[in-house]
Order: sequence, then structure tokens, then C-alpha cells
Amino acid sequence: MSDLVTAITTGITAFTATNIDDIVILTLLFSQINKTFRSSHILGGQYLGFAALIIASLPGFFGGLIIPQDWIRLLGLMPIIIGLSSLLKREEDSPEEAKEEAEPSCPSIMSNFLSPQTCNVAAIAFANGSDNISVYIPLFANSELDSLLVILGVFFSLVGVWCYAAYKLTYLPAIANFLTENGNTFVPCILIGLGVFIVMENITFTLIAVVSSYLLSLILNMSNQPSPKEQIN
Repeated sequence: MSDLVTAITTGITAFTATNIDDIVILTLLFSQINKTFRSSHILGGQYLGFAALIIASLPGFFGGLIIPQDWIRLLGLMPIIIGLSSLLKREEDSPEEAKEEAEPSCPSIMSNFLSPQTCNVAAIAFANGSDNISVYIPLFANSELDSLLVILGVFFSLVGVWCYAAYKLTYLPAIANFLTENGNTFVPCILIGLGVFIVMENITFTLIAVVSSYLLSLILNMSNQPSPKEQIN
């Protein structure tokens, strides 16, 4: 039972850490719904793009069948490095850049099998989640088959939750703006905690890592704020 709870918790944490920025993109997409671009296009495209990310990450699980478990845990350093790098080099994406991301071209081959709208959303989901693979590979490699199935079930369930939440956020601009402004702080902290969990499998150290990285982000924010004299000048 404890393994099931751990797998569910891990799935929720990993998905949230790697996909919280998708809320912004999905909110932007849902705000553009019209007669030719419907919610079903967004939902189908998001699932298709996320499935492609999972397929690209599965080699990590099969590698875990032949690679010693102690070596696999070291792969947890990747999310930690990504999180620390994001904290040290945070850059806000402008609304113009987000809009440009929301309008990629759809490959002509795919359009023969899928509607162009669904293809576009899938391309967005895959491109925006390309960094997810570096987190999912060590996570899958460190998982047993039953835990992996639970994690994947959590992942695909949360894709629907994410789409529903983003749809609702289109009616709450203040919340969407908050996620846009603060997502760059929360995501690195959770990534660092996830990496610590993969390496050490210890919840206490994971929480310490998350709190410490959040305090680091606060210190960095304070150091980057201009002094009163600079503001006057």
C-alpha cells in the first residue's frame, strides 16, 4: 500500500514540476477558441503531444532493467542541475513569445491523419515539454513496472485535469498572471526536490531541498532588486 501511495505522490510531483508552465500555454490556447478551433482540438492535441514525450522517455525504464540501481539514482542529479540552473538564470517569457509558441506550423504528413488544429496543439505540447524527458528518463529508470504503470496513469489523468484547470483559468485572468509571474520560482524548487528524492528516496531531505531552493530564490530576488538610490537615479 505504501508503494502505491509513493508512486501516486511521485507521479503528481513529477507531473506538476514539469508541466506547470503548460498552464500558461493552455490558458492562452483556450482563450482562442472559436468555430474552427475547439476545446476538443486542445484536449486531443495535448494528450497526443504528451504521449509522444512519454514514448521518448521510456528507454529510461528499459535501461533500468540492465543498469545497476545505484547508478540509476545518480541520474536524479539531472533534475537538480536543471532546477539550480533555472534558479540562477531565470528569464520571464514575454506574452509575445508565448503567442509565437502557440502558433507553430503543422507538418503536412501529420495533417493527413489529424486535423491541423490538433496537430498544432500536439506540436506545442511536445516542444514545450522537451525538457520533461530529462526528468522522466531517470524517474522511469528508477521505477519498478507496477510503479511505472501507476505513475503513467497519474500522468495521463493529470493531463485532463490540466486542460480543465486551464479552461477555467481563462475566466480568472488574475490567477493566470500569478502563474506566469511566479512559475519560474516554483518549478525549479520542485525539480530540485524531485531530484533529491530520486537520488536519496528520502522525503525529509526532499522537503529540505525544496525549502532551501525556495529560500535561495528569495535571496536571488532580493539581490536583483535595485537599491532606493538606483531607483531615484
